[in-house]
Amino acid sequence: MRRLRQLAEHTPAGRERYVDLLRALAITMVVFGHWGVTAIGRDAAGQVTGHSALGDLRWAYPLTWLAQVMPVFFLVGGYANAASLTRLRARDGDAAGWLIDRSARLVRPTSTLLLVLTAGAAVAWLRGTDPTRIREVFWFATIPLWFLVAYLAAVALTPPMYALHRRFGLTIPLALVALVGLGDLGRLTGPEALSYGNYLFGWLAVHQLGFAWHDTRQTPPPAAGPPGDTAATASEAGPTPAAGPSPHDRPGVRRWRRLPTSRRAGLVFLAGGLATVLLLTGPGPWPVAMLHVPGERLDNAAPPSLALLAVAAGQLGLILLLSGPAERLLRRTGPWSLVIGVNLVVLTVFLWHLTAAILLIGVLDAIGALPTPAVGSAAWWAWRVPWLLLLSAVLAVLVAIFGRVEARSGRHRTGRRTGRGTPTRTASTVAAYAAVVAALLLNSATASRAPEPLGTPVPALVAYLAGAGVLRLLRSGWGTRG
Repeated sequence: MRRLRQLAEHTPAGRERYVDLLRALAITMVVFGHWGVTAIGRDAAGQVTGHSALGDLRWAYPLTWLAQVMPVFFLVGGYANAASLTRLRARDGDAAGWLIDRSARLVRPTSTLLLVLTAGAAVAWLRGTDPTRIREVFWFATIPLWFLVAYLAAVALTPPMYALHRRFGLTIPLALVALVGLGDLGRLTGPEALSYGNYLFGWLAVHQLGFAWHDTRQTPPPAAGPPGDTAATASEAGPTPAAGPSPHDRPGVRRWRRLPTSRRAGLVFLAGGLATVLLLTGPGPWPVAMLHVPGERLDNAAPPSLALLAVAAGQLGLILLLSGPAERLLRRTGPWSLVIGVNLVVLTVFLWHLTAAILLIGVLDAIGALPTPAVGSAAWWAWRVPWLLLLSAVLAVLVAIFGRVEARSGRHRTGRRTGRGTPTRTASTVAAYAAVVAALLLNSATASRAPEPLGTPVPALVAYLAGAGVLRLLRSGWGTRG
């Protein structure tokens, strides 16, 4: 805690602390949300099974409008990605170098998770465990990778999408929303394949709003912090130099690059988003719940729907309205120290939180102390408190073990290397990122009951290791000129 307090006290005055708070809150809500709605039971053979309790808690559906916080994470991600890309280009860096740097913070913790899970699956297979059962456990533990696929794609597309933002501003997210609407039409009336692009278009629309928010908050760079100032790298959302004129800037265009952030704008976003989601989920065809509900024909989050984007607009309004009180709170050393601490290991927390559930369930089942009360019963509600406390303890141990991988990666500051690489480096970077994304997508798309002795398809594992290995080689400086 003393180290965190020191980092908090040396944080540059112009740092956008609210962005870091939103990231920490979003991931924390995801973790406790997943844990809270988990229902444990047993199948006919007596094996432990799990499912979401939301199907039995219909009264809680409107609460998912706050609990579905992935839009917040993409909004914050857009801000952070625009900030780090702007800083790197101010040092004459290129897009390939930026992607290589970003891979350190995103890919290394993911590689750790996959390697540990694969090793565990291999041991289980050698001990005679059914490959179908191995895949079930591996699939559940890697559910967070569904989200990571979309986010990695957004990161890889940041350089061209930010260039489009600088030229066309807020018309880009509006165009993406229109594409989501077209996809929704395909999902409702056919062909359903028309909606597959929503997995990318929906999250990119929110990510673009993060660009516009960043442009609103640009400030002159502060004095450099002390060497090793991790507070400035806990996320990449710090202050960035005000962008200079672009060849694409024309009179009237720059204004449309900036997100309206006044109190009035916050009220408009909140009221407009709430009214739209009520229309789309009331007389409209979309379900009220913004999280997956077993048995529902439609899912607002897979892929993102117009209803989910309406919720995102309402959440943006709430974020803007709460920014003043939150920023005043974060000027205090204690709360800001806590935010720094969470952000140092935020991806580790997200990636390992379902593995923590698997470990706890396994231990409780092994000692004959695993409760399986009916969802909604008094026993089920009473079990929520010790359940969450025990899971928090298990996750804390996992973060203590594996969090240092992410914390070390966070010290790899974007923009430290300058200059431009060779065409070979650029092509290798794109190919490596594509391999990583394709591998994670293949793992997530593979059926949960497929017989996979290693838990994940071998082609996915090979592609991932190849892509991550090339990115690691590129981070070491291979392919850099000058």
